[in-house]
Amino acid sequence: MRAIRTVSALLLLLLVDTAIAHDGNEHSGGLHPAPDTAVAADFDIVHTKISTVGNVAIFHMAVSGKAGKTRPAATGKLAGSDVFSYVWPTTIDPYEVGFERGAGFLAMAVTAHPDFDDTPLYDENGDGKLDNDGDLWHSHWVVLQPNEACGPDALAVVDIPEGAKPRLPKTWPGFPILLDSPGWSPTLDAETVEVRVPFDDIGVVVGSSFDGVTAGLRVNASVHAPLLCVVDVYKLASGDLSLPGKPNR
Repeated sequence: MRAIRTVSALLLLLLVDTAIAHDGNEHSGGLHPAPDTAVAADFDIVHTKISTVGNVAIFHMAVSGKAGKTRPAATGKLAGSDVFSYVWPTTIDPYEVGFERGAGFLAMAVTAHPDFDDTPLYDENGDGKLDNDGDLWHSHWVVLQPNEACGPDALAVVDIPEGAKPRLPKTWPGFPILLDSPGWSPTLDAETVEVRVPFDDIGVVVGSSFDGVTAGLRVNASVHAPLLCVVDVYKLASGDLSLPGKPNR
């Protein structure tokens, strides 16, 4: 019996050590901003990184609360509706994911917005309908540029002018902005948000820089240029959007 208890104790210690090691690795490297009680806990970034495994880039973010706990209140209309987001701005050229070269700042975003659905190819809630899933957290590529119409020093998702036919990803959802809906399901677990994204050339990720942002966006009241503005920045991992992060470091 003593031998059985000894083996059981050793197994328990091994499991605990493995869990600690896994957690430490999960939140190692990347950027580690200090917690900020002035920021809602589910948007208070305390760690973010991009790592790669084979040809897959893992976009990771941890907050001081429960990730994804808060989503926008529904308004019943597109105009003026809100979008909440966890965002990784990068220096990756938008061309690498299907847009024009140099179109703006490419960012991976995990978003939720109950008033519209911009993933028309996917049925995220499994109810057989493709147009009612916007309130579930989902992923996008977005291309951002400064736009004074959104406010001083504010960013907007780049609009597509009427009649223009820019290069667009195959999974572009049809909105007149540089937005892609590739269908990579994010994982929100306790304090973390992760998205796993395959690349044909993972070198474009490894050689890039990144930052972490939690933000609120809003659809223009006129649903016109600019269509989607960044109106609230809850927290910047770097503090100044300097994109100091390096993948795999």
